[in-house]
Amino acid sequence: MTGESFKPNDAAFVVDPYPALAELRESAPLVWSEDFDFWLVTRHAEVLACQRDRRLGRVTGGHAAPNDLRPIKTLQTISDWTPYYDVERHSLLMLEPPEHTRIRSLVSRAFTPKRIRELRPAIEQTAETMSTSLDPSGFDLIADFAQPFSIRVIAKLLGAPLDSVDQLLAWSHAIVKMYELDPTEQQAEAAIRASGEFAEWVGELVAQRRREPTDDLITALGLAETEEGRLTLPEIVSTVILLLNAGHEATVNTMGNGMTAIVRNDSWDQVVSGAVSSEVAVEEMLRWDAPLQLFERWVLQDGFELAGQPIRAGSKLAMLFGAANRDPRVFENPYRFEVGRGDRNHITFGAGTHFCLGAPLARLELDIAVNELASRFPNLTLTSDPERVPAFVIRGYQAVNLTTET
Repeated sequence: MTGESFKPNDAAFVVDPYPALAELRESAPLVWSEDFDFWLVTRHAEVLACQRDRRLGRVTGGHAAPNDLRPIKTLQTISDWTPYYDVERHSLLMLEPPEHTRIRSLVSRAFTPKRIRELRPAIEQTAETMSTSLDPSGFDLIADFAQPFSIRVIAKLLGAPLDSVDQLLAWSHAIVKMYELDPTEQQAEAAIRASGEFAEWVGELVAQRRREPTDDLITALGLAETEEGRLTLPEIVSTVILLLNAGHEATVNTMGNGMTAIVRNDSWDQVVSGAVSSEVAVEEMLRWDAPLQLFERWVLQDGFELAGQPIRAGSKLAMLFGAANRDPRVFENPYRFEVGRGDRNHITFGAGTHFCLGAPLARLELDIAVNELASRFPNLTLTSDPERVPAFVIRGYQAVNLTTET
């Protein structure tokens, strides 16, 4: 089978890609997409194997060259990508060892289990503050709760001023549009502007923290040293931008996707009553409708083979997380939302070198957020069908309008 049913730019596909993803997955573990010039990896075992195989990489060299970045390669009408490329060039997502190892080892110090546990009281306080401002008669889970909650948590961890969170969200939303498979020229120009402004803002903040150190991650990155010396300013800027972007986008979309599934499947009572803990519910939220649907890898070496198919060096693989997370070879009744399933075998956070550094923090945030909503709003219903953000790779809703009124 070929990949004609993979239509990430089709509105109907974006609304519900899972029937097409199931068709692809059950046809073969590896499907060629002529439209996008890559192999679709559809099954859980193969997706997991790809993430752990060091013969594959996010970039063709140790760091991103311009042609490794899809928008730069495809939108050739734009002559100056410098601000965007400068940010992506040093992003952990676009690095491979040894550069990736050096930067990640420093950043990971802020995400130790002990450090994450210590954050719980502050995150609980933030969730309570956000929830008390909600109108029980009607509120948008995304704009009124999930976004301000999540961006404040990651901003506090980094040491970014909270009075800048609206601007941070705007920059982030512009930049992540470039992760889609077919961004427009207008979106690219917005991402380039956002990259430049975001980088300038972070650079000024890093300089300030070097002059006046505080107990936050930006200070730690600015002062940290390895055997190779300090991180460069561009490396710190890219790392901070990635953490701000990834640190809230996935959490916000998991909240929107997951809470919509809980309410639609009449599962909220189980969480509210304590029959299913919020911690357990979060795992099904992550599995059922993943906030990241596709992640790409280049084949770096000749002789690579997947599912019996030889694949030449220089080819690209696109791992379909949504297809893998509903693979019946791994999950029983995968197309049933079971809030108490509690299965951590989903691959929403990835695996291998690029396993999500913030996974423990994301799980904690989601656990606290769901628990806070359950304690404050025991009755929740949708006031309208949520409308999808018109994008496939980063999957979420534009708004999720809820009410406690029946």
